[in-house]
Amino acid sequence: MINVVIADDHEMFRKGIKSILETTSGIRIIQEARDGSELIQILSGKERVHVLLLDISMPGRSGLDLITEIHTVRRDLPIIILSMHEEEQYAVRAFKTGCKGYIAKSSPPEELIDAIKRVSMGEKYVSSKVAGNLADYISREPGSKPHENLSNREYEVFCMIAKGIPLSKIGDSLNLSVKTVSTYKTRVCEKLGLKNDAELTRYAIENNLV
Repeated sequence: MINVVIADDHEMFRKGIKSILETTSGIRIIQEARDGSELIQILSGKERVHVLLLDISMPGRSGLDLITEIHTVRRDLPIIILSMHEEEQYAVRAFKTGCKGYIAKSSPPEELIDAIKRVSMGEKYVSSKVAGNLADYISREPGSKPHENLSNREYEVFCMIAKGIPLSKIGDSLNLSVKTVSTYKTRVCEKLGLKNDAELTRYAIENNLV
């Protein structure tokens, strides 16, 4: 039996995943977490966990930012990132942090089941919706670029701004205040040497980030 923990702040999504896995032989959801603090508390317990399903957009801290802390508690725990983003840069960041899998939330249930089984056996997995983009990205062999030095949360905010999403809606989506989102925007502009939203969007388009 593969014991799975899911960390996602949307209850309906957690319930949907749980209902899918309840009908799958050999896999079960043993715990659910709504945020990073709750997740660390669960993983600090003694219950055996074989795979963690982690939302990339957790409240306060992104899922990717939590991974270092997760690995201090469960050093070799295989992690599959669940994401609404199909852009290859997110997948690259996920694997660089030590994740074993990356699944777009729009992927069919059978891909999630396959991913859980594979990473539980030590393999890596990327959903088909992301795989093509990732292959293209790798084939381009990009050199070091300014956006690669952004933190995971800065990069997430940057991409949302580049897509034209208002700061208030970004805050709602990431469970951050508008002031905090604005602070991230300022940091991004400083690191990329840009001045406004138009320049952020142009940079993102020129670098195939949106």
